[in-house]
Amino acid sequence: MDAMKNLQTALPFWVRAVLLVGVVCIVAGAGLISYRYYAQPKTLTIAVGSLDGEAKQLASLIASHLATTDAPVRLKVINTGSVLDAAKAFDAGNADLAVVRADVGDLQQARAVALTAHGVVMIVAPPGSSITSIAKLRDHTVGVVGGEINHGVVEVLKKEYDLGRANVTFKDIAPLDARRAIQAKEVSALLLVVPLTERYLSLVKGLFRESPNSSPVLIPIDAAGAIADAKGPYESFDIPKGTLRGAPPVPDDDVTTLRVGFYLVANRHLSATMIGDFTKKLMSVRRDLIGEQPLLAGIAAPDTDPDAFLAVHPGAAAFYNGTQESFMDRYSNAIYLTPMVLGALASVFAAAWRFLGVRPVDGAQTTLDTLCGLPGRVRKTDDEAELAAIEEQIDAILHAQLARSADSEESASETHALIAAAHRLDNLIHHRRLALVARAPPVEKPV
Repeated sequence: MDAMKNLQTALPFWVRAVLLVGVVCIVAGAGLISYRYYAQPKTLTIAVGSLDGEAKQLASLIASHLATTDAPVRLKVINTGSVLDAAKAFDAGNADLAVVRADVGDLQQARAVALTAHGVVMIVAPPGSSITSIAKLRDHTVGVVGGEINHGVVEVLKKEYDLGRANVTFKDIAPLDARRAIQAKEVSALLLVVPLTERYLSLVKGLFRESPNSSPVLIPIDAAGAIADAKGPYESFDIPKGTLRGAPPVPDDDVTTLRVGFYLVANRHLSATMIGDFTKKLMSVRRDLIGEQPLLAGIAAPDTDPDAFLAVHPGAAAFYNGTQESFMDRYSNAIYLTPMVLGALASVFAAAWRFLGVRPVDGAQTTLDTLCGLPGRVRKTDDEAELAAIEEQIDAILHAQLARSADSEESASETHALIAAAHRLDNLIHHRRLALVARAPPVEKPV
């Protein structure tokens, strides 16, 4: 308190006011910057890629809708050209999100947000081919359309059917070279992994010369159930009758094969709250635009089971399971701490008000200062009347201080200091009176 008073005495009022305004401006500016930082939308980078550009189109559609609806999360789309490159960009840390295939790339850091599509494994032989089962691929060459991206499927089939011992050769083929390889008989069949959409089915049919009496041969993967039971990225699936052609139907019966999911994944280190809000907005976009944009029809909730091959992100799981935190859950701590913070701010403002010196720092201290200034007057006075006036002034000061003390809580030390000062003054006045009486000339008695 003494330091506060000394500072008030040393600095003029306008300097103290400028300092206080400066501190308030700094604090307010820091608060505004913090609010703008936390309130502004978070931008996430998403890596996508596909042969036909559908992945980029889908991501751009979602990003555009998020921007126009003032969503808390925005998307920056990076077109990598293929699903494999998208997985590599995600694994390298160049993207926060990615659309990947569950059997491609290193997905240790990936957590599923949504299922976007299914890719169906199709082993197709040319029309009229005698190859109607995997066992009949012995000593033949299979063209792997897409190359590296389908190596996982190849390895699964080799292991399950022991195709290495059967002398089955797998040859990587670019999509644009697939038709030529079949016509040139460089390969006896083609292996593709494509969604069962009209666009991709037209691509498959365009690889072969069809006639009313001949159509491509779909080779079943009879061990699909056993492969799926291994809890890998694949699941058993039946290609419906008539998928390639309706009349006459091709195939003429359901064909058992494998399928693998395409997922929108997020880095596992991303905030659960942010991903939960993003997932909620993503499903809202699907609901609002699915009538106009059929591309959104494939978006669905991923497998949320704890033993799923690709674990779901905690934020997305909270949304799908209905356990997403409410406003009170999320901000209860802040609400609880707000009164404490406001109390601390009130103390700060009270200190600032005292620093400005608009009112006395302490009433008791001011009274004590007044009493401490009276001993000099007592020692210098030579008039009994002035001593009496000083006594009356002391009485008035003490009465006023006692009245103020009744309305406020004075500390015991302050009260004792005032009493001690009053006793000292009383003693000084008494001794001064004695000194004045001793100095007074004797009164002569009449004769």
